[in-house]
Amino acid sequence: MKKNKKAHWEKVYKTKKSEQVSWTQSIPQTSLDFIHGFNLSKTDKIIDIGGGDSKLVDYLLQEGFTNISVLDISEAALLKVKDRLGEKSKTVTWIVSDIADFQPEEHYDLWHDRATFHFLTEGEQIEKYLATAGRVINNYLVIGTFSENGPQKCSGLPVKQYSEIQLQKQLKKHFSKIRCINEDHLTPFQTTQNFLFCSFKRQQANN
Repeated sequence: MKKNKKAHWEKVYKTKKSEQVSWTQSIPQTSLDFIHGFNLSKTDKIIDIGGGDSKLVDYLLQEGFTNISVLDISEAALLKVKDRLGEKSKTVTWIVSDIADFQPEEHYDLWHDRATFHFLTEGEQIEKYLATAGRVINNYLVIGTFSENGPQKCSGLPVKQYSEIQLQKQLKKHFSKIRCINEDHLTPFQTTQNFLFCSFKRQQANN
């Protein structure tokens, strides 16, 4: 199954241009708005989970952030971004991994995930994700999933829809909700996908 999932995403990014996939954004404005609200320092560690060929890293570099990692299951996706960034790509840490297998040694001040978590439809996958996030996030988490009014599939794969209450329940062990918004994403095909975006703060461990 894992090989099939990786093969699926490699094929998507090798055969389709950005304007041919539903999730593409010319400006990841909602993600940037959440990030700007945290008053991060330019040296804080940021990781973009399931970054694909998203332009979030472009904007973060442009704003002067110097400690950015981008993870995706597809090597082809990350190669697209490296090619787009040119020399700037050498300042970014690129990680090819299924999020369910990701075992980072580093800790992160911000964990950003737009549309990876909702692809985890099995309990074991979700638990692994939450355990990793709870272990390595020092401060903030921004997560975007399909809402209850969003699609039931994406790129031909099933997804798990979330309400604000459901997402908060999944993350409550380690994180406290800051705020949530619903947003319609207009795809290149002129259809809309309703997203739920939430920000969370890492709870302090009890002494």
